[in-house]
Amino acid sequence: MTGPRHDSGRLGSRPVGVPPGEAWPAGVHALDLGGGAEVLLAVPPGTPVPRPLLVFFHGAGGNPAQSLAAVQAPAAERGVLVLAPRSGGATWDLITGRLGRDVAVLDAALEQVAEHAVVSACAVAGFSDGASYALSLGLANGDLFDAVLAFSPGFAHPPRHVGRPRLWITHGTGDRVLPVDRCGRRLAAAFDRSGYDVTYDEFDGGHVVRPDGVAAALDWWPA
Repeated sequence: MTGPRHDSGRLGSRPVGVPPGEAWPAGVHALDLGGGAEVLLAVPPGTPVPRPLLVFFHGAGGNPAQSLAAVQAPAAERGVLVLAPRSGGATWDLITGRLGRDVAVLDAALEQVAEHAVVSACAVAGFSDGASYALSLGLANGDLFDAVLAFSPGFAHPPRHVGRPRLWITHGTGDRVLPVDRCGRRLAAAFDRSGYDVTYDEFDGGHVVRPDGVAAALDWWPA
């Protein structure tokens, strides 16, 4: 069977009922994907059971460790796996002009996770450029991701629309990097008009990921 064209933004990997490999122990694991790809997986403590999986994309110039610093602790408290890839360039492939490499790396990472963990639900999230990427890739793969959690996004350019994931968008009123009126508010209103289930959380602050915002988003998802 021919796999997806990653330059179309589509992901082919899906969770499986019975993983063929041994379950990963609790902690942070670096996935072995080759080709210089860097992807971290944070496994919460406890006996391996079916768990939600959150994919988190860092902002421009960021890295997987920063992604985990933002969300790992509240995710672990809620029994959520966190997958944190690194962009192949300074930011994500869609933003640099062409989908492909980062989508392929994520697909391979998801396939590896499915070999060792039972995944009960999938969502995609990110901060800044990573939030824009999460919205764009999440809307193109709504048959995999049931929700998108976008922290201070700038835009959304999904290459296609598949499914109807729920959307959580949060943005600071004092954001000087991606102003709220041109970004978070505009996106939330546009998606609402398009019929998406949108939860919009506006806060008094700048271009940051707030711990209480992460906790609120993870309490909202999964549902």
